[in-house]
Amino acid sequence: MSDRAPAGQFLDAAIDLLRRVRDEEADSITAAGTLLADTVESGGRLFAFGAGHSSLAAQDLVYRAGGLALMNLLAVPGVVGVDVMPAPLGSALERVDGLASAVLDSSPLRAGDALLIISLSGRNALPVEMAVHARALGVRVIGVTSVAYASETKSRHASGTYLKDHCDLVLDSKIAVGDAELTLDNVPAPFAPASTVVTSALLQAVMATAAATVADRGLEPPLLRSGNVDGGHDWNSRVMERYRDRIFYRH
Repeated sequence: MSDRAPAGQFLDAAIDLLRRVRDEEADSITAAGTLLADTVESGGRLFAFGAGHSSLAAQDLVYRAGGLALMNLLAVPGVVGVDVMPAPLGSALERVDGLASAVLDSSPLRAGDALLIISLSGRNALPVEMAVHARALGVRVIGVTSVAYASETKSRHASGTYLKDHCDLVLDSKIAVGDAELTLDNVPAPFAPASTVVTSALLQAVMATAAATVADRGLEPPLLRSGNVDGGHDWNSRVMERYRDRIFYRH
């Protein structure tokens, strides 16, 4: 570890990861944004799912100032963020076979929709099964994961596969296995995770691409404005009324 303060080292590490994503995932970002734009244009709906801390990046896309109003959160009780007590139960639920299928079968997802599945490791039963079952329903799936886990860890799904193996498109967050950027001689474990910062930025790049692509096709992208600027609430009310059949967080 260098002589720089840990805060500076962490920020440098996050910036380096963001640069890698920008340079190495540019084509995948364009493809994912185009897929979302195609879905918006064709009348489909948009959904995002993540378990544990991966849910933070999914939630960041929903009902978001500057974001697409059509993005809905696909919530699985007990695995959204760290809202379940005790917290380790959420991790255990990610490994339960059949949970993803039950959730999808009772969700509004249908053929022609698009689903973003965010899972840093991509190794647990929940994201793998969700991708498999969603595609069987005719849903287009974009996986957001660290591809490194597939070569350095063992899958926890019965098939031995990972999220990346069951997606129409894969976005690689480049996060190292273990999700900790810093080490110190007097600290027994690595620390300072960067996955939330990088994954959120990666997804916002996809959303920016989607909005611009819709506009390039001569359509108005269904964007939300901040409720804290004058006229924002009225703007959002009109957008949500226009697209009410494709928005599920308002009902």
